[in-house]
Amino acid sequence: MKEAAQVEQVKHTKPAPALDLAAIRARLNGERGQHYWRSLEEIAETKEFQEMLHREFPAGASEWWDGLSRRNFLKMAAATLALSGLTACTKQPTREIYPYVKQPAGLVLGEPLYYASSMLLGGFATGVLAKSREGHPIKVDGNPEHPSSLGGSSVWMQTSILDLYDPDRSQTVTHWGEISTWALFLSDLNDLLLEQAARKGAGLRFLTETVTSPTLAAQLHDLLKRFPGATWHQYDPITRDNVREGARLAFGEFVETRYRFDKAAVILALDADFLYTHPERLRFTRHFADGRRVAAGKKEMNRLYLVESTPSVTGTMAEHRLPLASSEIETFAWEVVRAMGGPVRMANEQPLSKLQTKDGSPWIRKEAVAQWLAALVRDLKQHEGASIVIAGEWQPPVVHALAHWLNQALGNAGKTVDYLEPTEAHPINQLQSLRELVQDMESETVDTLFILGGNPVYTAPADLQFGQHLAKVKRSIHLGLAQDETAGSSTWHIPQTHYLESWGDARSFDGTVSLEPSR
Repeated sequence: MKEAAQVEQVKHTKPAPALDLAAIRARLNGERGQHYWRSLEEIAETKEFQEMLHREFPAGASEWWDGLSRRNFLKMAAATLALSGLTACTKQPTREIYPYVKQPAGLVLGEPLYYASSMLLGGFATGVLAKSREGHPIKVDGNPEHPSSLGGSSVWMQTSILDLYDPDRSQTVTHWGEISTWALFLSDLNDLLLEQAARKGAGLRFLTETVTSPTLAAQLHDLLKRFPGATWHQYDPITRDNVREGARLAFGEFVETRYRFDKAAVILALDADFLYTHPERLRFTRHFADGRRVAAGKKEMNRLYLVESTPSVTGTMAEHRLPLASSEIETFAWEVVRAMGGPVRMANEQPLSKLQTKDGSPWIRKEAVAQWLAALVRDLKQHEGASIVIAGEWQPPVVHALAHWLNQALGNAGKTVDYLEPTEAHPINQLQSLRELVQDMESETVDTLFILGGNPVYTAPADLQFGQHLAKVKRSIHLGLAQDETAGSSTWHIPQTHYLESWGDARSFDGTVSLEPSR
């Protein structure tokens, strides 16, 4: 009806009369000084223009086709806002405050307590200090006495407190997505253990994230001894497989590389965002910043040469940045090796030239790139034993092997670069391990799968179709913080405790063990 009324109004609208241009010219000729008009109708002061000014808005805009006028609407809105303020005047019910029957040691109401803890990210522990009030953590910062954080904090550390109080956190045991009880789960688990004991673990699989906890690793090894037919798989969505394979190419075995940026004068990063994505990013950030601070007797600060494919946090700190496609960084690394006198043999007696020698691409012969490369090589040679070459986790293994060779050739080993035993309890190629698990699931040789953390249904590579093959497993048990995709696809889901409400042990990237007592 409103649209019909509007159409009817348009039909009966009279056309505007023609303007008297002669009268407008005569009026303008009599004007002196600066004057402004919005239209010719305003100059002519036509009847239609005067009516429009009276109504304040153009034709039709001031019409309110509803029964409620604009003025009444504003009255009601103002009254609503006024009445809403009265809710604060409502008398709240009386609530009693009871004292502690047994006051916890060290607890003073209104005063915060601080607990030393460790947060796992990518399997590696970072030391934190949790600020708590009346038993409730409210703030997480770095622990200045822990070598992995040195008091520094990250965005993941600051936001981890939100996971603790997330209303969508998993709070109960579920069976095929429906709420169940611990008693039913434990009964089914007992039947499972009896069945697997008779079969010696045939068809039993464990899938975990990266494990550095000595206690958890020992428990898993005990399970594998109890069930010799079982297999332990590991998978993290952001794996360090290229780092592991690069170390094997260079040394014949997997070793961890620990960088001492506080002792480096020249740094070459090959697509490595080490200030943001590396497990030791907090320590690296502190040491890198120390290398740029003015101190007594210090004549120069460190210099960063960065070759990367996309802008990064580390890239913002580089004095010399060379943007290259990710696929071209391997070629650049080979050019640096050749300029340093390579290729040569590594510790495993395998010539680097047999790995994947690449001839110089056309871009490497460009004058600007050639000058950049020459300046880099000259700077590295002038700072032998005081430089670092580091490759990014997503670069192929050969780039990591080349970085190891450059550090050896520059005499950095034992000075700015240390090689350690693996911190991980089970250092394997995680993507290959997941592929093997999916193959067993596809062939229906897996009848029981424990998924201890993570969300592989969502994070596993799409070509593996993990969720589709998980449906073929007779019994799957998922331990996780949320009712995510994996929880909904598993037979049983068990709620996992947050790191701020549990205790245990874990190792940092450098091997430091953090042990938390029960609290």
